[in-house]
Amino acid sequence: MARSRASTTTPRGAERATPAAPKVAVPEAPFAPGKGNVDDVLLAKLIAVALARGGDFADLFFEYRRSSAIAMEDGRVRNVSGGIDMGVGIRVVQGEAVGYAFAESIDPDEMIRAAETASRIAQGGGATKAVRIETRVLPSRYAVVDEVVDVAGADKVELLRRADKAARKVSKKITRVDASIVSVHKEILVVDSEGGVAYDQQPMVRFGASVLARKGQRIESGSSGGGGRMGLAYFDRVTPEDHGREAARVALVNLDSRPAPAGSMPVVLAAGDSGILLHEAVGHGLEADFNRKRTSNYTDRIGERVASPGVTVVDDPTLAGSRGSINVDDEGVTGESAVLIEDGILRAYMHDRISAHHFGRKSSGSGRRESFRDVPMPRMTNTLMSAGTSSPEEIIASVKRGVFARKFSGGQVNISNGDFVFSLTEGYLIEDGKLTAPLRGANIIGNGPEALNTVSMIGHDFELSDGMWTCGKDGQSVPVGVGMPTIKLDSLTVGGTALT
Repeated sequence: MARSRASTTTPRGAERATPAAPKVAVPEAPFAPGKGNVDDVLLAKLIAVALARGGDFADLFFEYRRSSAIAMEDGRVRNVSGGIDMGVGIRVVQGEAVGYAFAESIDPDEMIRAAETASRIAQGGGATKAVRIETRVLPSRYAVVDEVVDVAGADKVELLRRADKAARKVSKKITRVDASIVSVHKEILVVDSEGGVAYDQQPMVRFGASVLARKGQRIESGSSGGGGRMGLAYFDRVTPEDHGREAARVALVNLDSRPAPAGSMPVVLAAGDSGILLHEAVGHGLEADFNRKRTSNYTDRIGERVASPGVTVVDDPTLAGSRGSINVDDEGVTGESAVLIEDGILRAYMHDRISAHHFGRKSSGSGRRESFRDVPMPRMTNTLMSAGTSSPEEIIASVKRGVFARKFSGGQVNISNGDFVFSLTEGYLIEDGKLTAPLRGANIIGNGPEALNTVSMIGHDFELSDGMWTCGKDGQSVPVGVGMPTIKLDSLTVGGTALT
């Protein structure tokens, strides 16, 4: 019997800063081109060792990551962390067997031991769980002179204070403001037994603000966040003040919210952030590993209608600066925009190398992993629904009574059957074609394929969500992007506390 799997997506904790780094001298990306610490001779030897017992394919995934995080709670800096992480993951594929091991350094002897371990696992047909190669603990004999964070901490703290100040200026009802900023610099080198070599640098910044608002005895929250594959240039586009004010706006709206209705009714999804519902409810079912294992309800349905006419879904890693964008995936394959559903017809799955070989396809550049400690698997990048022709106003006007969903706190889906549930952080009742009361305690419940077949109107107002989402799958988290226009679904279940 197929085992069901669940996936979750959340806007919080987008990047985990590694634990505070010990004061030891760590070289910057020693495998980067021109560094010379990992030469062609050593790379060839590692591949040869990995394939010494046989195998169809082997690859090396080198990763170097620097991270910095600062959190401010109610006007005070409460947490500052950062660190450096570096290592290599070595994979051997032999038929359906996958051997994987990693070393937390680029010491030649340790990497060779990791290659030997991966080779043995693949030969034995063992599980794909990563095997850790123990590293030596080095003494801390030299002080670190150079800063590992590109931007001074004081400058980042000032960004947090700007968000705090802007949120509090919105209203005296704002009683607490928290803010955080995480920045990551990541470099990867992928080398495979077919002669492929890919090196990439992948920056990321994530900013978030959350507030509490009080009216009498009632307290409500609001939040706003964003970022992308860029540095602090992000704030030239979206300022800390923007995030502070937006978080305050949502909290104040929620102060006046009333219990959400319960029952089956039309639901209008707002442009932008609502794409997370598309990501969870539909996107995971189109990842090819689930279809290879026949645990997705999209298995064997290429060429069939799976959504209403007009519904086109793409996964696109090429969007400039977007959170889910990548130049190359974690298997060294350059990804391109892929049409998954075209005018309601299922056209393709998202493939890594293993699933592509299984289906006799070319990899779509969808092989992603959380770190060098993890096995790559098919993952989404930026998952989007294309625009239609309707205006948002006429979509809302078409609803006699329903719910308008604007912001989500996250959601989860059962991959095997497509059932999903999402919690709203900002939603409104629609009555006689107009937005009326803000709602609290609303959940959107449904089934992904069924929901896409109830899409009756698609807006022309496509919007890409600001970079805030992190997707979890099989214990691995990766940054993703989402986007969509305003759409109308004729019938979804709204979980609330007020009966219709």
